[in-house]
Amino acid sequence: MPEPLAIEALTMDAAGGPLAAFRLGSQAAEAPLVLAVHGITGTSRAWLAVARALGERAALIALDLRGRGASNGLPPPYGTAAHVSDALAVLDQLGIERAVLAGHSLGAYIVARLAAEHPDRVRSAILVDGGLTIPGSEGVDPQEFADAFLGPALARLRLTFGSVQEYCAWWRQHPAFSGGDVADDDLVAYATHDLDGEAPHLHPSAAEPAVRADAGELATLGLPAHRLTVEAKLLCAPRGLMNEPAPMQPLRRVQAWAAEDPDRREAILVPGVNHYTITLGAGGAAAVADTIAAAARS
Repeated sequence: MPEPLAIEALTMDAAGGPLAAFRLGSQAAEAPLVLAVHGITGTSRAWLAVARALGERAALIALDLRGRGASNGLPPPYGTAAHVSDALAVLDQLGIERAVLAGHSLGAYIVARLAAEHPDRVRSAILVDGGLTIPGSEGVDPQEFADAFLGPALARLRLTFGSVQEYCAWWRQHPAFSGGDVADDDLVAYATHDLDGEAPHLHPSAAEPAVRADAGELATLGLPAHRLTVEAKLLCAPRGLMNEPAPMQPLRRVQAWAAEDPDRREAILVPGVNHYTITLGAGGAAAVADTIAAAARS
């Protein structure tokens, strides 16, 4: 059983209403603050294991993106431009002039765009299994690709559950979690925070219009990462969303990106993880936390 993690709820002003953010981990005044951005159908709770692995080295300010989690009531527009604006608003309200940013999956694309367009606000960008063009997304209809690539995740948004326990059981049988590297307490916290509505009609919190608006940019999401002029590291998983041997960010592609600017970029393969467990599993979380901690103290 993992040690209890301190979670402090924060409410940030954003266009259209309040944006939910959470300080995860260290409550020490001297702890560096790192902005953490989750994936396309996730929430801030994707970062629980990473925050625990960080210990006192840094605290995460983990967002619930517009249209997800406790921010699912925020109105459109969605898309990466809106998420970048929301993230900048959070940095401003926290008084952080130059931040270490960490993003997983869609969050990595948001971080890359923010760092490419506002390099003066970024000390380092940590991209976790995202940031570069996804294999197969080139030259195809973005929504058709989203349906194929994100099929199970999109289908989940239309499901209803009679109880929190039922939703937790759904996640426990997910192929990505078959290896047992994810603490059950973290899985329960992840699933519980993701639910909206009232029993017996609970449903995932992510609004499908928000997810589809973000997915509509899939063909161009990878462009900002190639324009980065700040220190950046990309950690990639060898397995995909369903634990299949088809990574979202193939190592060769990540290495080619790093070779474009070897003085400021680094490709890091995290062995034995998939697209989910690179942040939610103990091994993946430790690797991500070590990378974040190194950037935070540099």
